[in-house]
Amino acid sequence: MNRISKVQCRNFGKITISLYAFLMIFSSIKGQDPKLYPFLYDSKPEVPSPFNLNDTTETILVITKENKYGVVPVTMENGKPLLYSYKVGTLMGKDQQLAVGGADFPPLAKTGLHSEEQLDSKTLITGIPVDVINCTAWPNGYSFAGFMAADEDIISVLKGDNGLVRKMGLTHPQMAKPLFHVWNLILKETELGNWARFYDNIKCIIYNNNVLDFSASGSKGWQISIFFDEVQGKYNIHIDRELTAVENKYLDAQYSHLNNEERVLLKKKLSTLDFSEMNPYYIMRYGFYEGHTEYRCDPIAIALIFGLRSLEEIDNVFDGKLFEILTSHFLPQGTQHAPIYLGINTK
Repeated sequence: MNRISKVQCRNFGKITISLYAFLMIFSSIKGQDPKLYPFLYDSKPEVPSPFNLNDTTETILVITKENKYGVVPVTMENGKPLLYSYKVGTLMGKDQQLAVGGADFPPLAKTGLHSEEQLDSKTLITGIPVDVINCTAWPNGYSFAGFMAADEDIISVLKGDNGLVRKMGLTHPQMAKPLFHVWNLILKETELGNWARFYDNIKCIIYNNNVLDFSASGSKGWQISIFFDEVQGKYNIHIDRELTAVENKYLDAQYSHLNNEERVLLKKKLSTLDFSEMNPYYIMRYGFYEGHTEYRCDPIAIALIFGLRSLEEIDNVFDGKLFEILTSHFLPQGTQHAPIYLGINTK
């Protein structure tokens, strides 16, 4: 997406109430729900995003490349399998999006968060020894880039991110939901035949009043799961949000002790996500955001980008140490503190 289209996208996302929007509000008051995508509006309908339509259908508001608006159904639900296979063809289903914890993590299933005491004694996940999961998750295991850094292990990563989410007063299902909404948008586009190798039909997503730049691409093959479950990945999904002037000013003031390169890195880590469709399933099911590799979905970034928490709220919770927290690895217990991570490519 070029710079001009991004600016246009944000300007359109901030359009004030028009006569058409007023009519939409009036229609909603009279009990007429907004028309769902693929229907497109010429101006921004005044509906929240995300929005539960009739308490059953979850929707988000998107902006197309023609600067039109769509209210897209992206309901989180269990559906047909998400199966990539040369033998039986591709089944692009939602699969088990509501599965949380299960037999592996009863506290997670009950509360949406891990019990760190249980994590300390965990030796198997999905019946697989954690040592085997570590081997498959490190760089050059199941993935060239890896699901976590070479100095991390699965338990240290689960514990580290569980602490971040708990401190923000959120749960893993709450963190997974906006990512599922993005993935379900891709599934909807595929269903409608809008998906192609060079996809550019939808350029922005509006989420909790934030305008998010959106892009995605598929690969020829697919990635299998380190947990030996049915979760698979084929897509590279990019979301970023331009920090507001107020947020930039706040970071420049609060983190004036950082040099310019470090502040640029901090802002990028706060405002950018690159992930696959595996991530929301991993977060929902295991509280796993991936470790410090290029496909990591940092919970702090999720909370800020999707408007679950404000920048000042997040910074206050973490005592003004966002740079250290966002750039340091989750080392196993008993290991020395990790050096500041400067985003070195692990490929």
